[in-house]
Amino acid sequence: MTAHDDIDMLAAEYVLGTLEADERTEVAQRREHDSNLDARILAWEARLAPLSNEIQAVAPGTDLLERIERRIAVLETEANTGESSTTQLVALRRRLGFWRWSTALASAAALILAIVLVVPLDSAPNQSPFVAVFSQNDQQPAFILTVDLDNRRLNVQPVAAEPLPDRSYQLWIKSAELGPTPRSVGVLNDNLSLDANALRDYDPDLLKQATFGISIEPPGGSPTGQPTGPAIHGYLYPTDQGERSQHL
Repeated sequence: MTAHDDIDMLAAEYVLGTLEADERTEVAQRREHDSNLDARILAWEARLAPLSNEIQAVAPGTDLLERIERRIAVLETEANTGESSTTQLVALRRRLGFWRWSTALASAAALILAIVLVVPLDSAPNQSPFVAVFSQNDQQPAFILTVDLDNRRLNVQPVAAEPLPDRSYQLWIKSAELGPTPRSVGVLNDNLSLDANALRDYDPDLLKQATFGISIEPPGGSPTGQPTGPAIHGYLYPTDQGERSQHL
């Protein structure tokens, strides 16, 4: 086990790639039998997925390898002759410190940007959104669902999902308090989004414990009032530190 007590932060560090190699191996093994950790990792992957679309490929200069080899040769010569060893050591330490700080700042920026990407912009600062990830097995998440329980507003965001010809996606909710069968929340529109007020009639405590599903249906939604096509499911997980400790 790693020294991280916060499972959500552990999942975030795993996705960002900031864990040490042995810690990463332990987390990869742990997620196979820890469904909570696996769900948190999937949630962070979904949050950070849009960032990959903003990264432009940059080809290294044609003389990069040659410059590296020349620099190595100079350092080896100075090491053998004892020249400037102290100066080189100080410079290397400064560079190491700089890159450590740069990595930390980049990770923090990625975390902040990830939250901005997931949480709707009209959410108030004191609200604590919950997030559900919809994925099939180990595939990339198809959708993420963000719910502001304070105002009972939702935001459905497609990740890998795309519009299907002659088919509709439909969001469902299932809870023991609602009866033995799922209840439709709504049919996603052509932009794969849904009315933000679709959950306004549900109690926040019910939403916290409910199971959500997204099924593939005929155009316009299920003709029977129940899911008729393949479905993927998700559960809401809190993004607030205090809420997380109560939810675990």
